[in-house]
Amino acid sequence: MVAAAPDPLEFLFTRSLEFRQETIYFLIVDRFYDGHHDNNAGPNPALFDPTRTQWGKYWGGDLQGVLAKLDYLKSLGVTALWLSPLFEQVEDLMLGTMAAMHGYWTKDFKRVNPRFLAAGESNSMGACSALTHLIEEMHRRGMKLILDIVCNHSSPNVNGQKGRLYDDGVLIADFDRDVRNWYYHNPEITDWEDEHQLLYYEMAGLATFNESNVEFRNYIKSAIKLWLDLGVDALRVDTVKHMPLWFWQEFVSDMQSHKPSVFLFGEWGFSKPQEANSVRFANRSGMSILDFGFCEAVRAAIALQAPGGFHLVQNLLNQDGLYRNATELVTFIDNHDMPRFLSLNGDRELLRLAVGLLLTSRGIPCLYYGTEQYLHNNTNGGQDPYNRPMMTTWDETPLLRDIQILSKLRRLHPAIALGRQTEKYITDNVYVFLRAYRDYRCLVLLNKGPDITIDVPHVEMEDGDYTCMLTQTPFTVRHNQLRGVFLPAKSMRAIAHFGDRVQGQTIVRAQLNGYRTQPGETVVVVGDCPELGHWDIDRAYRLEYINANTWFGEIPLNESAGKAIAYKYAVVRTGDRPRYENLVNRRWVLASQGTVKWQDDWA
Repeated sequence: MVAAAPDPLEFLFTRSLEFRQETIYFLIVDRFYDGHHDNNAGPNPALFDPTRTQWGKYWGGDLQGVLAKLDYLKSLGVTALWLSPLFEQVEDLMLGTMAAMHGYWTKDFKRVNPRFLAAGESNSMGACSALTHLIEEMHRRGMKLILDIVCNHSSPNVNGQKGRLYDDGVLIADFDRDVRNWYYHNPEITDWEDEHQLLYYEMAGLATFNESNVEFRNYIKSAIKLWLDLGVDALRVDTVKHMPLWFWQEFVSDMQSHKPSVFLFGEWGFSKPQEANSVRFANRSGMSILDFGFCEAVRAAIALQAPGGFHLVQNLLNQDGLYRNATELVTFIDNHDMPRFLSLNGDRELLRLAVGLLLTSRGIPCLYYGTEQYLHNNTNGGQDPYNRPMMTTWDETPLLRDIQILSKLRRLHPAIALGRQTEKYITDNVYVFLRAYRDYRCLVLLNKGPDITIDVPHVEMEDGDYTCMLTQTPFTVRHNQLRGVFLPAKSMRAIAHFGDRVQGQTIVRAQLNGYRTQPGETVVVVGDCPELGHWDIDRAYRLEYINANTWFGEIPLNESAGKAIAYKYAVVRTGDRPRYENLVNRRWVLASQGTVKWQDDWA
């Protein structure tokens, strides 16, 4: 019997990349490592500072430098590498001191910044061997590449030229001679609470694209697709709050049609649950966002020792039900636009606590380059550009060891990546929370104050003896509680129970939003296949509670893999009849193998 040929459209139904299990490392290419000294002068030597004292100029980092340190990053536990923008930049100085070393003044979205390549190497996308080699080496190590992109603007007025844009070397738009209406020509933003200004006015003098122009949209989408074709796995999208939602919905749809597995997350500056527009964007744009609210809460609670302490973090997490995908928010404690954590508080033990909290809390953690080496510069309080020093050390540090352990725990323990987060004990100084999914459990204990001994009730872990993953400290759970737990000052403990992973030819990661369950209610998936009970509600697949807006579960499918199925969600109530969704049925063509993601809203 001849096997049936695979459906050429099957890839559309598969989402093989699950970013919730990644540990992201964000680096500024120019400030990471100088792998090719011969390219430092670049096209315009005036933009390079060999003394590394002029903070607005290039200092020599390049793609070869990233390649040279891949094994270091791999050993650190990094699984996804976010690189600052790699596009060709304006080659001139603004105000005589500032070059585009950061990567956000793009000249050509279809060419690589020649300063990141060997001298003389072609920077055209189709011929850039250095970039291709880097991606191949990352994938060989099981690492993913995140490309930082900006669709909102090109360049400011740099030495008399503004917004000149090229298509693989050919001039196609010029802000000062905008004959085809590629740019808005509005004043700079003065009222940052005015949505009209945010969308259509200029930010800091940057030439702002007119997204209503279909020529621009076709150009920017075709350019980013070239990078995806080279093997880029995910996109970090700059300044998303400055372009309308309809544009992002179109853009995301186009990117995912081109590469269905691509993961996208945007920078909505100062996003938080109280900022309704940022929540709306996260829920409706098709991409996740950087979780500025989490960053602000952690920095306030640990670095600034603000009143409320760990309650500030828990108060933030209590609002996760506002999001459709709170577990996919990208979390961080500092970045290239704010002072580093150590510039707020130089206590390295508090930094270790903040990083530990980052790596074990819900969301996808992102480390800023050099954190593991305690990298920081406190000039001007560590504000930009002093938060972007050159990486100079690659030592074994206590924090590096913590990251190695906790990043490995994230990969092996799905409760940390996929499960619910439940507070078990909290004061201003002490925070104990549980990560739980299926039969996996991880209990995290943090103390940012002096030595203390506590009892923790209702830990939801099997009775028995446990050992801290970080310190090898023994713990004993009896009658669902920990008693007499000693937590030294500024310390973290983490104990874990490992369960059985879901096994199946095809695994559906099913998520339902939009139904606020009551005590005694459980969400199930029922359908016309054996794995979903053949419409028998008593044999339906039960999902797990994540937060007030989300139920989630991994459904293993063997007999139905590769087939078309119908399904719907229902709510099973203790002592009452089930409540079904009000729709005919949902339908899906399952991939024959791999991982599928359903993200549905209750109908």
